[in-house]
Amino acid sequence: MAPPPEIAIPSTSVSDEGSSKPYTLYNITLRLPLRSFVVQKRYSDFARLHSALVEQVGSPPPEPLPGKHWLKSTVRSPDLARDRQLGLEKYLRTVAETPDRRWRDTSAWRTFLNLPSSSTTNSAVSASGMVRPAATGAADPQTWLDMHRELKHSLNEARQCLSRRDTASDSGNSAAAAEAGSAAKKVLLRAGTLVSSLSDGLRKMQESNRLGEGELRRRRDLVSTARMERDALEKLSNSAPSSTSNTRGSSTTSNNSNLLAAAEKRALLKSGRPAGRVLGAPLPETVKTRELDNDGILLLQKQELADQDLNLDQLTTIIRRQKEMGLQIKDEVDAQTEMLAQLDEDVDRVNRKLDVANNRIKKL
Repeated sequence: MAPPPEIAIPSTSVSDEGSSKPYTLYNITLRLPLRSFVVQKRYSDFARLHSALVEQVGSPPPEPLPGKHWLKSTVRSPDLARDRQLGLEKYLRTVAETPDRRWRDTSAWRTFLNLPSSSTTNSAVSASGMVRPAATGAADPQTWLDMHRELKHSLNEARQCLSRRDTASDSGNSAAAAEAGSAAKKVLLRAGTLVSSLSDGLRKMQESNRLGEGELRRRRDLVSTARMERDALEKLSNSAPSSTSNTRGSSTTSNNSNLLAAAEKRALLKSGRPAGRVLGAPLPETVKTRELDNDGILLLQKQELADQDLNLDQLTTIIRRQKEMGLQIKDEVDAQTEMLAQLDEDVDRVNRKLDVANNRIKKL
């Protein structure tokens, strides 16, 4: 029997569906043995779940549901939202981890957490119960990090599937190789959906100014690296698996080439880059390049060049602005110098008048 999912509510968000009355959404993170995903629920959904569990089981769960506050709103009271978040998380964990399985074996529990269907793995459930894209959840900074961890897990799972495919192909088990290849393609398809959702989430966070520019740039780099890694694995999954069982009639050179190609492919699956790659003495391996293949290196180089061009344009704009400021300062200094020269002339004229006055006083 499958172990219960790991449930947590790491963050909350406020609805952005244009409703006349905003409400709090609780971002529920579920981690299963092979996958993880996020669903979003409001408090009324928890209340309906509790009623359905009592009706289907005949008794309430061992943990009571946090009560509703009629005078305060979680949207306007962060303390109340935090307390309710902790209470709802404790409620879900108790149902998921209690030895009595009656409550979590009900259809209401599985429907509430979107279990066990895998077709909505990359989706979040809206407050009305309808499935909507995961980009809605990805617009929350903490949920975005959870989805990025899921993306990394999917890429690692795809790498393991491709490794099993090549191992089965080397041993002559074509059925197992085909099954592993199909599983890898499914995982990569899910990873592609996650990459798109993460990109849309970053765009929404930038529009709502929920993160600083530095953090947004760091997360864009994470998405770019994951996209290049996924593209490299997809290219590898579309290539024919290496097989050494049908090379007896080939020459020794052909055998060595096939073995070398298989070794390089397995090295790519393990480390994310071709074996024996040397970027050159002045360009050693870095954290960014260590997990990329040659195509990924090329894409990374193009991205770096584009970033450098953008930085150069920004630097040019800054220098032009500094030049304009320098010219304005020069004009101001010239104007001040002219005023000082005029002031000197006025002082000299006053001194001459004082000398004349002093001479007249002496005569008197």
